[in-house]
Amino acid sequence: MTVADHPMVGEVGFAAWKSGSTEEAAFSQDHVVERARVAFLDYAATAKGDVAVAELEGRIVGWGAREYEPDCISDIWIDPAHQGGGIGFALVSYFIERIAADGFRAAKIDTRATNTRAIRLYERAGFSIVRRGQTFDQELGISLEQVHLEKHFG
Repeated sequence: MTVADHPMVGEVGFAAWKSGSTEEAAFSQDHVVERARVAFLDYAATAKGDVAVAELEGRIVGWGAREYEPDCISDIWIDPAHQGGGIGFALVSYFIERIAADGFRAAKIDTRATNTRAIRLYERAGFSIVRRGQTFDQELGISLEQVHLEKHFG
């Protein structure tokens, strides 16, 4: 990811967040939407982990990251116009390979419990839900039900 990619990374992430947020009542609150927008637009400039972008015809159509823990995929965001076309699976697979190559015995990922499309994607990639519970999202300032998934190697 280059500095020139930063605005598009933010735009893709925010668009994907908005398209997948219809199941969360709190996501319709103006202050939550604004906090999410700012977080996505600021993300690329402050990312410190492993970030990968997916491009199609020179345009960023998705991205993912390992931001906080090297065995955890922290982000997968796909432009809504390109969801369902294999881009998310390719990004998840890329990070699984990186995590395995780094010597970890498992890859981890968290998502909202209401994000059924993401959960199905992760399950197709070999992840299983190992935990479900409430967590407080610092960036959004709200509590959400999350699922924690893991994929064990070998």
